[in-house]
Amino acid sequence: MEHMHDYLIVGAGMAADAAAKAIREVDTTADVGMVGEETSPPYQRPPLSKALWKGDRTLADIDLGTAASGAKLYPGRRIVALDRAAHVVRDGQGDSYRYRRLLLATGATPRLLPFDGGDRVIHFRTLDDYQALRRYARPGAIIAVIGGGFIGAELAASLCGVGCKVSMLFPDAHIGAGRYPDGLARYLDDYYRQHGVDVRSGVRVNGGRPTDGGVELDLSDGSLLRVEAAVAGLGVTPNVALAEQAGLKVDNGIVVDAQLRSSDPGIWAAGDVANFYNPALDRRLRVEHEDAALGMGRCAGRAMAGIADSYDTLPFFYSDLFDLGYEAVGLLDTRLEVVEDWREPGREGVVYYLERGRVRGVLLWNTWGQVDAARALIAEPGPFDAASLQGRLPRQA
Repeated sequence: MEHMHDYLIVGAGMAADAAAKAIREVDTTADVGMVGEETSPPYQRPPLSKALWKGDRTLADIDLGTAASGAKLYPGRRIVALDRAAHVVRDGQGDSYRYRRLLLATGATPRLLPFDGGDRVIHFRTLDDYQALRRYARPGAIIAVIGGGFIGAELAASLCGVGCKVSMLFPDAHIGAGRYPDGLARYLDDYYRQHGVDVRSGVRVNGGRPTDGGVELDLSDGSLLRVEAAVAGLGVTPNVALAEQAGLKVDNGIVVDAQLRSSDPGIWAAGDVANFYNPALDRRLRVEHEDAALGMGRCAGRAMAGIADSYDTLPFFYSDLFDLGYEAVGLLDTRLEVVEDWREPGREGVVYYLERGRVRGVLLWNTWGQVDAARALIAEPGPFDAASLQGRLPRQA
């Protein structure tokens, strides 16, 4: 079967939803099609590792209401071919979709463990993954969280919050290694242990196998760990296969210009899959967070409909870790010069990441109301040093 749309979006996540709504705002009679691999309509992704576990949100709450945009959604379909010359894409079921303008919002795929552990090993990314993990995450259940980064830290806290016994396994020295300064990372390790998490740093999961009622994991220290389920947060890789097949420029994502247009003038890219230039940081980036998905989706949708704004927003993300929380802007990379300004070490303060006297990132640790000020600080030319940054971004009442 052949379908025809003026605007076609490949992908059905947050970036796709934001794009569809932006297109409709500009072009009120827009004919928009959206093809997504998941069977669910677009939803908010952050609650999968945060609010849904706390009971603050329900599955109904996270639905983005894409239908209100008027977009025609084709769920459960994977696009496998893109013919740029003919302006057509084809899915794995044999249907084709003709377009006038195309947005690739294909997202990213979780990195996989090097073994098949059966249904009780979950590589966490989607709503289906959340629902699969929820089936095993009952009070008293022994769950392994594999990975000490952004998703792993959130899941470990959330699983503890519903009464699970959590072992957290990761190869780095600390939770959040490479993102948090050493003192904060050590504090966080101890903080998780105080909340009942079995934190095992410097450990890799080399193999595993299903067992009756669980999974057995082979660890790099020679030990075995038997759990009722294991959930992995090992990072993601951008879904660029379609772009590569079509001959678009790809380099750690689909390379786009300031208006998020790819190397083909009729194709845009947004969200996790897009590699864009950020002027304030003076480098190309690919960002895997909600704020970027929403902002890029909106910008790309408007550009497709004829309003070509530049996407120059600094990356922003946030996290909840038990009763700790933070907001962050820009680059959090401990390979940069790190300046710490604590009111109470580990509990409240600001961490700055500098490069040649310029602020490139700001971590607002239990410090609220300063995101706009942090964005402005990163935009300033400086130079800055430890002395000039002390007390620069105090907590707002």
